[in-house]
Amino acid sequence: MSYIDVTGKTTEEAIANALAQLGMSRDDVSVEILAQAKSGFLGLGASPAKVRVTYGPDEATMDDVVLPTFEKPVKKEPAPKKAAQPQKSEPKKPAEKKPEPKKQEPKKPEAAEKQPAPVKPVAEENLPLCEDKNAQRITAFLTGLLAHLDSQAQVKVYEVEKGRYKVILDGDKLGQLIGRRGETLDAIQQLTNYAINDKGEKRVRIQVDAENYRAKREASLESLAAKVAAKVTRYRRSVTLEPMNAYERHVIHAALQDTAGVTTYSIGTEPNRRVVVAYDRESR
Repeated sequence: MSYIDVTGKTTEEAIANALAQLGMSRDDVSVEILAQAKSGFLGLGASPAKVRVTYGPDEATMDDVVLPTFEKPVKKEPAPKKAAQPQKSEPKKPAEKKPEPKKQEPKKPEAAEKQPAPVKPVAEENLPLCEDKNAQRITAFLTGLLAHLDSQAQVKVYEVEKGRYKVILDGDKLGQLIGRRGETLDAIQQLTNYAINDKGEKRVRIQVDAENYRAKREASLESLAAKVAAKVTRYRRSVTLEPMNAYERHVIHAALQDTAGVTTYSIGTEPNRRVVVAYDRESR
């Protein structure tokens, strides 16, 4: 793997400068903050922020890295050598044939390296379109909201189970409805849940998706979790991931709950709450 050190007026500007130089996105690198920016007094003593951006084929996607002290393995003292004793001469025995060595079976890949199974798109689930009272309200609300956003997307509502609906926005150029890391899509979903559940009736849950983004994001997070867990166990240091919403944090926790050598927990407050993947010696 390789890295570059870049400066900027702020930490975010330094990271942006590095990404511009590399021509990469934030998902493709890991960032270590070497120095925070200092404003100084009346411009005197000011210093820029400095970051180290690591990139390469084996680099896991992560945000700021927490660097606790490395744990040095305890060296075992060599056992004292026993004094050599004179060996008694014994009659030589006829040479025995050594058994043929057993063929070694190929090692199974570690659990952390397993790739998540591909997720089937919604079109293959063959769910029937739902037209009940809640589905009609969902369609009416989203149709009006999309009109304000100048979007021609069509609204398709499916009832996955009793009280839980999945909404698919179908059409062309849906990137503006998804937004960076799904932020716009999350906002549309939150507004829809508020609008449909505002009358105090029996609460329903609504998930809004476009271009199968939810399944792709979940698979990406599971892959990220496996890569980060492998680094944590290899280097025995904690890694703090980028801010995520509650659902995405749940995906990370669930993906690593049975992984030996790591434990996960969340820190911070919304909307900047993050998952920490920490080294756990007791679980190894």
